[in-house]
Amino acid sequence: LPLAGVEYVSGAESRRDTGEPHALDGEPRPDSVQSFTWCFAMGFDPAVRDGDDRYRIGPPASYDTWRRYVPDLRPPWSGPLLDWSYSHPVTLEPIRRTLFPHESPEEPWRGLWHYRQIFEPAHLNDPAVHAITLVNWPQNDYWLGNLIDCPPADQQRYEQEARELSLSLFYWLQNEAPRPDGGTGYPGLYLVPDVLGTRDGLAMAPYIRESRRIRARFTVTENHVGTDALGGRRPAPFPDSVGIGYYRIDLHPSTGGDNYIDIPAQPFQIPLGALIPQRVENLLPACKNLGTTHITNGCYRLHPVEWNIGEAAGLLAAFCLEMGIPPAAVHEQPDRLAAFQALLTQQGIELAWPEEVFST
Repeated sequence: LPLAGVEYVSGAESRRDTGEPHALDGEPRPDSVQSFTWCFAMGFDPAVRDGDDRYRIGPPASYDTWRRYVPDLRPPWSGPLLDWSYSHPVTLEPIRRTLFPHESPEEPWRGLWHYRQIFEPAHLNDPAVHAITLVNWPQNDYWLGNLIDCPPADQQRYEQEARELSLSLFYWLQNEAPRPDGGTGYPGLYLVPDVLGTRDGLAMAPYIRESRRIRARFTVTENHVGTDALGGRRPAPFPDSVGIGYYRIDLHPSTGGDNYIDIPAQPFQIPLGALIPQRVENLLPACKNLGTTHITNGCYRLHPVEWNIGEAAGLLAAFCLEMGIPPAAVHEQPDRLAAFQALLTQQGIELAWPEEVFST
């Protein structure tokens, strides 16, 4: 967007500007965005016991810093970041987890291993093949720096710190994490570089939850889709819908020092107006950079919604080239909009939720 000279916003808006119940009570903070995460792939060899150091790594350079780090957030975090406890995203009360479900047999959901497990060895009759999980947990969210519009040296530093945090989490798990049996560390854990195509087992790039957002012809706010803000009403219908989505408004801790904001949303539509820049005619957003707010980014940022936005943007570009018109004309002219929506439907894209969704 800055390379193309497209007007955009970033960070958290003020409630006085958006009218959203969960927006900031005060001045906007463009530098307050959700944390990003440098994910890593982790395998587990159940044959390894204490004293077997075949997989052990050395402590990352900043391990002592991260081991002592207690997040300074509003409302407060539950304690040290490298710990089995963290703030419950909805209640913000401390919630305690384990590594494996069998370690909390009465509440197996506490086991983090199944959260984004990507391979189960039971599918193969080969004892040399181990379970693998992808680690994108609260404990390796990084919120000490905002990557948007920062100097290159700062961006490099923030990314390196995020990598060190993830490696520190892995080292803690492997060497110091308390186990229910009274021991510490899981020496059978190991990084799995080949799964992610890297040398160190970290992902090729960080997972960024919040991007720049175009100044669009239409901006979706919490008042359009948030359950609490709607007060029992249905979500706002968008006659210019180009797709649908459904996820909670899920904001991770932010660079501005805010803890989770995790509130319910209603099944929603993706309005075409949110894909049309206010001024520029030859560029379209194709993911989480459409016209939302900091708050509604929390439900429009999820991958299935992003994929739908990308499909709609690609089809819109093709439609406009074929018709010889700019995207704004599709939004402005009812006949063009109807033709484009017919194309979307023909391509299998749902434009509205079934009535049963709202009647049950």
